[in-house]
Amino acid sequence: MEQLQLTPLNAEHRRLNALMAPFGGWDMPIQYEGIIAEHRSCRERAALFDICHMGEFLFEGDIVADGLEDVFTFSVAGIPVGRSRYGFLLNERGGIIDDLIVFRLAADKAMIVVNAATAHNDFAVIQSRLPGGRLENITTETGKLDLQGPLAREVLARFFDPEACNLPYFKFTATTVLGVEALVSRTGYTGELGFEIFLPAGKVVELWQLLLADDRVKPAGLGSRDLLRLEVGYSLYGSDLNEEITPLEAGLQGFVNFDKSFIGREALLRQQGRGLTRLKAPFRVSSRRSPRHDYTIATDGHPVGVVTSGAFSPMLGCGIGIGFVPPALAVPGTPLKICHDKVTMEAEICSLPFYRGGSLRN
Repeated sequence: MEQLQLTPLNAEHRRLNALMAPFGGWDMPIQYEGIIAEHRSCRERAALFDICHMGEFLFEGDIVADGLEDVFTFSVAGIPVGRSRYGFLLNERGGIIDDLIVFRLAADKAMIVVNAATAHNDFAVIQSRLPGGRLENITTETGKLDLQGPLAREVLARFFDPEACNLPYFKFTATTVLGVEALVSRTGYTGELGFEIFLPAGKVVELWQLLLADDRVKPAGLGSRDLLRLEVGYSLYGSDLNEEITPLEAGLQGFVNFDKSFIGREALLRQQGRGLTRLKAPFRVSSRRSPRHDYTIATDGHPVGVVTSGAFSPMLGCGIGIGFVPPALAVPGTPLKICHDKVTMEAEICSLPFYRGGSLRN
């Protein structure tokens, strides 16, 4: 039996009668009241997520001379202090070891936030690519809460200073809450106005309870989080991204800077030169049926790809999904069939995001 890691909020989740399940090596809440209800809370009011399972690494040193600049597909040196940037850690073949965000804390300091399931390997890979500087795994002592939804700013204003509450998208600030230092970032994974709050793990329970004492805020589990991210077309590592998929195939080349050095660059350039054989493609189902991971994508009676993410979208009232198909088929309007055993769904390629009415930029 796998020994699951516990976030500081594990007892809180159980007190709230959450449905718990393993995720990325952690015992995590899937739902409390229900996935659809929690989804609605985030789209209409505010939802609070326990994200303490994510990995955080602290780098200190010269960004360029000590090698961090060459580790990711984007320029760390080019991130202004107080800003963050999304991108990838790649293998030699151009496959995605992880997708992550780097926060530029100071001229000589950065925080790297990675996925839970890949955190141990990420740290080893990044460390192996650094000729200098200091890399520290601060996951255990770092807590992380995500407050997301159109009312998130109003709720946050009860406990945080105006600078933290009025941040522009992908900007963060150091602040104080509950007598300790914290970092508040205007980022998230839901397509709604939201904030990610990093603070000492020992203070997470207290802040969790304070935020949930506000009637506008409901706890939300990973089930609703997955549905929320899919509606806005965000990729999920382990489903839509992995070490066999490149950023070019995933349609995420906008997060790759070919003007700088990084491991995997040459492989991506070769792939560009010879052309892609598959491409990430979003699709809508013509009914309320839910496509699921590993369902077959077919056209003219022949399998052409596989579904990597799928669900029923409450906002669109139909099934939606993401899969990989030959580039010639990844054109909006292309008809498809989604098949599994005796189930067949009519579908059509569309563009992202599926849902465009979120409060993300508010």
